[in-house]
Amino acid sequence: MSEYPQASGPVDAVAPTELAEQLRTGEPVSVLDVRNRADAEAWPLSGAAVTTVQIPYYRFVEADVTDAVDDLAREVREALDEPVLVVCGRGESSAYVAELLEAEGLAAANLDEGMRGWARVSHTVEIETDSATVVQYQRPSSGCLSYLVVSGDEALVVDPLRAFTDRYVAAARDHGVELVAAVDTHVHADHVSGVRDLRAATDADVLLPAGARERGLSFDARLVGAGDTIEVGEVALDAVALPGHTTEMLGYRLGGLLFAGDTVFLESVARPDLEAGDEGAPDAARRLHATLSALDDDRLIAPAHFSDAARPNDAGAYVARMGDLRGRLHALSLAPDEFIDFVLADMPPRPANYEEIIAVNLGRESAAADESFELELGPNNCAATRAADAD
Repeated sequence: MSEYPQASGPVDAVAPTELAEQLRTGEPVSVLDVRNRADAEAWPLSGAAVTTVQIPYYRFVEADVTDAVDDLAREVREALDEPVLVVCGRGESSAYVAELLEAEGLAAANLDEGMRGWARVSHTVEIETDSATVVQYQRPSSGCLSYLVVSGDEALVVDPLRAFTDRYVAAARDHGVELVAAVDTHVHADHVSGVRDLRAATDADVLLPAGARERGLSFDARLVGAGDTIEVGEVALDAVALPGHTTEMLGYRLGGLLFAGDTVFLESVARPDLEAGDEGAPDAARRLHATLSALDDDRLIAPAHFSDAARPNDAGAYVARMGDLRGRLHALSLAPDEFIDFVLADMPPRPANYEEIIAVNLGRESAAADESFELELGPNNCAATRAADAD
């Protein structure tokens, strides 16, 4: 039996995929978040056209008991345009609240499956290249980006999410190709990697940076170093060292495109403290500055993350020329010492459960699929948000 009070009747439900389409098109969305304040502030349902009010669901329970729901409905109506989308963690307490509001004549709907349903949403966009088909997978709940590269009769995935394993497999099947490799640019701290699940599902090779061994890698994988080449179909990806966010970070060049991992984003640069810690962060930031300074202006950057501040291109893909990023990110114009001070001045909270996620991704700890999904719920926080100063 649910721990939440039950709604007295059905209420309109908005599928997470429908919400994603609304946000992509810029349609205004009014959100009533009935989670507790800490959860609502740590992981908001956000977007450029989203207006949110947070009122915890227990206040609605109390109001229902005391016949005071009309007061809360008035508070919501004064703060938000209708219709109002009610949001919680699993879509249960929010269904109850939406029903109460509907009974007071306020147009309300429930986000089906709540934020956990939102975390399962992905959207795909093709990136135009001369040599291969590249599909960008976007996860709006956490801003994670991964990539399917298709050439000839083969495909590989860069930075796969475990939660989306079946989607990569289905996409390769739809393209009529064999998925031959699953590649991580680095040991991720914000989501559980899908490389081993893809190997189990397709017999694909698992490719990881050689430096992952020094970080404690404890499962079999093909180790890749800077200068190595990965062949897929009729093209080759060249591995490039990109230290800074982590010591082992590798990027992969495909013609003029660079899969840059967590090095630079459209609205920020990587945070340097997740591996190095507070004491080692200045040195890591200095390495990151050198890495960024060496990137060619003409290189098309395909990052591993995006945020609400990022703006996709006309096709909807989160990619940008490095020269354009230099023109709009203040951090990229700074000398090394200034860059270090700027990036470290106001770091966001570390990703939730990041140490456990790293341990899982290294194979030092295990987690079932449902457990790994719970571990990564929330924002990614892999960027140094003080650097998110694009014009």
